[in-house]
Amino acid sequence: MRRLATWYSLFVVAAAAALSVAAYPRLPDRVPIHWALGGEADRWGTRFEGAVLLPLIMLGAWALLRVLPRVDPRAPSYEKMQSTYDLVASATLTLLLVVHGMVLAAGLGYAVPVGRVTPVLIGALFVTLGNVLPRARPNWWFGIRTPWTLSNDRVWMRTHRVGGYAMTAAGVVILAGAALPGAWPFTVFIVAAAAATLGPIVYSYLAWRQETRA
Repeated sequence: MRRLATWYSLFVVAAAAALSVAAYPRLPDRVPIHWALGGEADRWGTRFEGAVLLPLIMLGAWALLRVLPRVDPRAPSYEKMQSTYDLVASATLTLLLVVHGMVLAAGLGYAVPVGRVTPVLIGALFVTLGNVLPRARPNWWFGIRTPWTLSNDRVWMRTHRVGGYAMTAAGVVILAGAALPGAWPFTVFIVAAAAATLGPIVYSYLAWRQETRA
Protein backbone atom coordinates (compact mmCIF):
# COMPACT_ATOMS: atom_id res chain seq x y z
CA MET A 1 0.00 0.00 0.00
CA ARG A 2 2.86 2.38 0.81
CA ARG A 3 4.42 1.96 -2.61
CA LEU A 4 1.01 2.25 -4.31
CA ALA A 5 0.35 5.58 -2.56
CA THR A 6 3.76 6.90 -3.61
CA TRP A 7 3.21 5.90 -7.22
CA TYR A 8 -0.29 7.38 -7.22
CA SER A 9 1.02 10.74 -6.01
CA LEU A 10 3.69 10.72 -8.70
CA PHE A 11 1.08 9.77 -11.29
CA VAL A 12 -1.07 12.77 -10.29
CA VAL A 13 1.89 15.14 -10.67
CA ALA A 14 2.81 13.56 -14.02
CA ALA A 15 -0.82 13.84 -15.17
CA ALA A 16 -0.78 17.58 -14.44
CA ALA A 17 2.40 17.96 -16.49
CA ALA A 18 0.91 15.89 -19.33
CA LEU A 19 -2.21 18.08 -19.41
CA SER A 20 0.01 21.15 -19.68
CA VAL A 21 2.04 19.69 -22.53
CA ALA A 22 -1.12 18.74 -24.41
CA ALA A 23 -2.85 22.09 -23.88
CA TYR A 24 0.09 24.48 -24.22
CA PRO A 25 0.15 24.82 -28.03
CA ARG A 26 -3.54 25.79 -28.03
CA LEU A 27 -3.52 28.15 -25.05
CA PRO A 28 -3.92 31.88 -25.79
CA ASP A 29 -1.34 34.43 -24.69
CA ARG A 30 -3.44 35.33 -21.61
CA VAL A 31 -4.94 32.66 -19.37
CA PRO A 32 -7.31 33.16 -16.38
CA ILE A 33 -5.55 32.05 -13.20
CA HIS A 34 -7.76 33.55 -10.48
CA TRP A 35 -11.49 33.97 -10.02
CA ALA A 36 -13.63 36.41 -7.99
CA LEU A 37 -16.19 35.32 -5.41
CA GLY A 38 -18.92 35.12 -8.01
CA GLY A 39 -16.87 32.88 -10.28
CA GLU A 40 -15.67 35.51 -12.76
CA ALA A 41 -12.00 35.55 -13.77
CA ASP A 42 -10.31 38.58 -12.19
CA ARG A 43 -6.63 37.85 -12.78
CA TRP A 44 -4.87 36.75 -15.92
CA GLY A 45 -1.40 35.38 -16.54
CA THR A 46 0.74 34.28 -19.45
CA ARG A 47 0.07 30.90 -20.98
CA PHE A 48 3.39 29.73 -19.55
CA GLU A 49 2.22 30.67 -16.06
CA GLY A 50 -1.12 28.97 -16.57
CA ALA A 51 0.51 25.78 -17.82
CA VAL A 52 3.47 25.53 -15.44
CA LEU A 53 2.58 27.13 -12.10
CA LEU A 54 0.32 24.46 -10.59
CA PRO A 55 2.37 21.46 -11.78
CA LEU A 56 5.44 23.04 -10.13
CA ILE A 57 3.48 23.62 -6.91
CA MET A 58 2.31 20.00 -6.99
CA LEU A 59 5.84 18.72 -7.53
CA GLY A 60 7.12 20.85 -4.66
CA ALA A 61 4.28 19.67 -2.41
CA TRP A 62 4.97 16.03 -3.28
CA ALA A 63 8.67 16.41 -2.46
CA LEU A 64 7.96 18.25 0.78
CA LEU A 65 5.44 15.65 1.93
CA ARG A 66 8.03 12.93 1.35
CA VAL A 67 10.74 14.77 3.30
CA LEU A 68 8.81 15.98 6.35
CA PRO A 69 8.37 12.58 8.05
CA ARG A 70 12.10 11.94 7.80
CA VAL A 71 13.03 15.09 9.71
CA ASP A 72 10.25 14.87 12.30
CA PRO A 73 11.55 14.22 15.86
CA ARG A 74 8.51 11.96 16.27
CA ALA A 75 9.10 10.02 13.07
CA PRO A 76 7.97 6.66 14.58
CA SER A 77 4.42 8.04 14.74
CA TYR A 78 4.20 7.91 10.95
CA GLU A 79 4.48 4.12 10.99
CA LYS A 80 1.17 4.06 12.90
CA MET A 81 -0.60 6.47 10.56
CA GLN A 82 1.18 6.01 7.24
CA SER A 83 -1.99 5.15 5.34
CA THR A 84 -3.69 8.25 6.73
CA TYR A 85 -0.77 10.49 5.81
CA ASP A 86 -0.62 9.03 2.31
CA LEU A 87 -4.37 9.48 1.84
CA VAL A 88 -4.19 13.15 2.82
CA ALA A 89 -1.26 13.73 0.47
CA SER A 90 -3.03 11.96 -2.40
CA ALA A 91 -6.31 13.81 -1.81
CA THR A 92 -4.57 17.19 -1.73
CA LEU A 93 -2.63 16.53 -4.92
CA THR A 94 -5.76 15.23 -6.63
CA LEU A 95 -7.61 18.44 -5.77
CA LEU A 96 -4.75 20.48 -7.25
CA LEU A 97 -4.86 18.34 -10.39
CA VAL A 98 -8.57 19.09 -10.86
CA VAL A 99 -7.96 22.80 -10.28
CA HIS A 100 -5.17 22.72 -12.86
CA GLY A 101 -7.54 21.05 -15.30
CA MET A 102 -10.06 23.85 -14.73
CA VAL A 103 -7.41 26.50 -15.36
CA LEU A 104 -6.40 24.89 -18.65
CA ALA A 105 -10.02 24.34 -19.71
CA ALA A 106 -10.88 27.97 -18.99
CA GLY A 107 -7.80 29.07 -20.91
CA LEU A 108 -8.93 27.00 -23.89
CA GLY A 109 -12.26 28.80 -23.89
CA TYR A 110 -14.50 26.27 -22.17
CA ALA A 111 -17.19 27.58 -19.81
CA VAL A 112 -15.98 26.28 -16.46
CA PRO A 113 -18.35 26.91 -13.50
CA VAL A 114 -15.50 27.68 -11.13
CA GLY A 115 -17.78 29.27 -8.54
CA ARG A 116 -19.71 25.98 -8.28
CA VAL A 117 -16.96 23.43 -8.71
CA THR A 118 -14.44 24.90 -6.27
CA PRO A 119 -16.69 24.69 -3.16
CA VAL A 120 -17.57 21.11 -4.12
CA LEU A 121 -13.88 20.20 -4.32
CA ILE A 122 -13.06 21.89 -1.02
CA GLY A 123 -16.09 20.40 0.71
CA ALA A 124 -15.15 16.91 -0.49
CA LEU A 125 -11.58 17.45 0.75
CA PHE A 126 -12.85 18.55 4.16
CA VAL A 127 -15.05 15.46 4.45
CA THR A 128 -12.12 13.23 3.48
CA LEU A 129 -9.75 14.89 5.96
CA GLY A 130 -12.35 14.85 8.69
CA ASN A 131 -12.86 11.12 8.37
CA VAL A 132 -9.16 10.30 8.70
CA LEU A 133 -8.05 13.05 11.11
CA PRO A 134 -8.75 10.99 14.26
CA ARG A 135 -6.16 8.44 13.05
CA ALA A 136 -3.35 11.02 13.15
CA ARG A 137 -0.70 10.33 15.78
CA PRO A 138 1.37 12.97 17.61
CA ASN A 139 3.90 14.58 15.29
CA TRP A 140 5.28 18.03 14.43
CA TRP A 141 3.98 18.47 10.87
CA PHE A 142 0.56 16.96 10.32
CA GLY A 143 -2.66 17.55 12.23
CA ILE A 144 -3.94 20.05 14.80
CA ARG A 145 -0.66 21.28 16.27
CA THR A 146 -1.20 23.54 19.25
CA PRO A 147 0.98 23.95 22.35
CA TRP A 148 -1.52 21.76 24.20
CA THR A 149 -1.78 18.89 21.71
CA LEU A 150 2.00 18.80 21.26
CA SER A 151 2.63 18.65 24.99
CA ASN A 152 0.16 15.90 25.86
CA ASP A 153 -0.62 12.80 23.77
CA ARG A 154 -4.06 12.32 25.35
CA VAL A 155 -4.97 15.89 24.48
CA TRP A 156 -3.75 15.22 20.94
CA MET A 157 -6.01 12.18 20.55
CA ARG A 158 -9.06 13.88 22.07
CA THR A 159 -8.60 17.02 19.98
CA HIS A 160 -8.21 15.11 16.73
CA ARG A 161 -11.35 13.13 17.43
CA VAL A 162 -13.30 16.37 17.89
CA GLY A 163 -11.47 17.96 14.95
CA GLY A 164 -12.50 15.08 12.72
CA TYR A 165 -16.17 15.64 13.52
CA ALA A 166 -15.79 19.41 13.04
CA MET A 167 -14.04 19.10 9.68
CA THR A 168 -16.52 16.53 8.37
CA ALA A 169 -19.45 18.73 9.38
CA ALA A 170 -17.80 21.76 7.78
CA GLY A 171 -17.30 19.79 4.58
CA VAL A 172 -20.98 18.85 4.44
CA VAL A 173 -21.98 22.49 5.02
CA ILE A 174 -19.58 23.68 2.29
CA LEU A 175 -20.98 21.10 -0.14
CA ALA A 176 -24.52 22.25 0.61
CA GLY A 177 -23.48 25.90 0.26
CA ALA A 178 -22.19 25.23 -3.26
CA ALA A 179 -25.81 25.30 -4.46
CA LEU A 180 -26.35 28.88 -3.25
CA PRO A 181 -26.24 31.82 -5.70
CA GLY A 182 -23.62 34.54 -6.11
CA ALA A 183 -20.85 34.85 -3.53
CA TRP A 184 -22.70 32.80 -0.90
CA PRO A 185 -20.70 29.58 -1.52
CA PHE A 186 -17.48 31.42 -0.64
CA THR A 187 -19.08 33.03 2.43
CA VAL A 188 -20.30 29.63 3.64
CA PHE A 189 -16.82 28.21 3.07
CA ILE A 190 -15.14 30.95 5.13
CA VAL A 191 -17.54 30.58 8.05
CA ALA A 192 -17.48 26.76 8.06
CA ALA A 193 -13.68 26.58 7.68
CA ALA A 194 -13.17 29.12 10.48
CA ALA A 195 -15.45 27.16 12.81
CA ALA A 196 -13.74 23.86 11.95
CA THR A 197 -10.33 25.45 12.64
CA LEU A 198 -10.97 27.56 15.73
CA GLY A 199 -13.27 25.08 17.47
CA PRO A 200 -10.67 22.30 17.85
CA ILE A 201 -8.01 24.84 18.88
CA VAL A 202 -10.18 26.07 21.73
CA TYR A 203 -11.10 22.50 22.62
CA SER A 204 -7.42 21.50 22.79
CA TYR A 205 -6.83 24.09 25.49
CA LEU A 206 -9.88 23.00 27.48
CA ALA A 207 -8.85 19.35 27.16
CA TRP A 208 -5.32 20.20 28.28
CA ARG A 209 -6.61 21.98 31.37
CA GLN A 210 -8.79 18.99 32.18
CA GLU A 211 -5.96 16.48 31.65
CA THR A 212 -3.41 18.43 33.69
CA ARG A 213 -5.83 18.86 36.58
CA ALA A 214 -6.63 15.15 36.71
